[in-house]
Amino acid sequence: MAAQPGFSAQPGLSRASALDVQYYQGRDIRRLDAERVFARSWQLVGHVSQLQQAGDHLVDDVAGRPILVLRHPDGGLRAFYNVCKHRAGPLAWCHGKGAKALHCKYHGWTYTLDGDLRSAPEMEGAEDFERSGIRLDSIRVDVWQGLVLVALDAEVPPLGEVYGGIIERIAPLDLSNYVFQRRVSYDIDCHWKVYVDNFLEGYHLPHVHPGLSKVLDYRAYDTELFPWYSLQHSPLRNNDGIYGDGDAWYYFVYPNVMLNIMPGRLQTNRVLPLGNERCRVEFDFFYADDPAALARADKDLEFSDLIQQEDIRICEAVQKGLSSGVYQAGRLCPRREGGVWHFHQLLRQAFDGATDKALAQ
Repeated sequence: MAAQPGFSAQPGLSRASALDVQYYQGRDIRRLDAERVFARSWQLVGHVSQLQQAGDHLVDDVAGRPILVLRHPDGGLRAFYNVCKHRAGPLAWCHGKGAKALHCKYHGWTYTLDGDLRSAPEMEGAEDFERSGIRLDSIRVDVWQGLVLVALDAEVPPLGEVYGGIIERIAPLDLSNYVFQRRVSYDIDCHWKVYVDNFLEGYHLPHVHPGLSKVLDYRAYDTELFPWYSLQHSPLRNNDGIYGDGDAWYYFVYPNVMLNIMPGRLQTNRVLPLGNERCRVEFDFFYADDPAALARADKDLEFSDLIQQEDIRICEAVQKGLSSGVYQAGRLCPRREGGVWHFHQLLRQAFDGATDKALAQ
């Protein structure tokens, strides 16, 4: 994600095929995903509502690396690797509130909220030990519409560039004022890219989601492509109050964040690899501070869960097909699978230079 993507090396959408199986399996694919995809992109780690006061902090794992994000007394955010400079102990076990300092849970070394080492117990006998020169490794952190994201690589484009244009498109909606309501997680027996592929097209709607097909206008369902994200959009119809009146906006931001925007509701999906053939999808539900929107929350969750169970069933079946040894990459549907092609092109660019041997292992 070091530069704006260019797709000239690959066929256009009208001649496109899906990714080869090697992108979904192999001994080294998880390491390559971590190094080339997750470590080189903005990763969603939380919401500003978790970081309201100085010292409030959250912990997470990005590309296999432990990270910590906190609210600084100056009102801004700071992010560090959750790794003590002594012997790699953790500075926090879990999310927390109001910390005055960061204390290593292994040997008690203490850091300020700026990341500077403040104390190192019993180190008086260590020659040439300069406490003042020791500080935690910092990470880029930024906020988009209340969502907190981090980037491990200095070459990742600014967050405003990656997410640029979304707010203007969905105006007058203001997602920054939406309130967190609940999280629902699903562990799924498929590679994380299989789940993303499935999200990125409405081609399967009539066959997999009969209920959702009645709510979305499939004839008017379209996909638009942007440098770092794609948008699937449809007018809502016949929804019996499930989503309200208006439009459905399904944004996918490379590589693993989904923004499902409906009237009065934002649902963020974060897709996390758990192994070569397993992933976790975290659904966070946010609602406008509006009685009509909040009144739909339970019915909304029930309908959302139905859709997810349908997606889980098909994604797990696709994973078996990919692992069967008989599948070879098929052609994409230009009208319906532009989002899949766009995602695959970004992945091909990210993996450029990875040897066929490394991908195949």
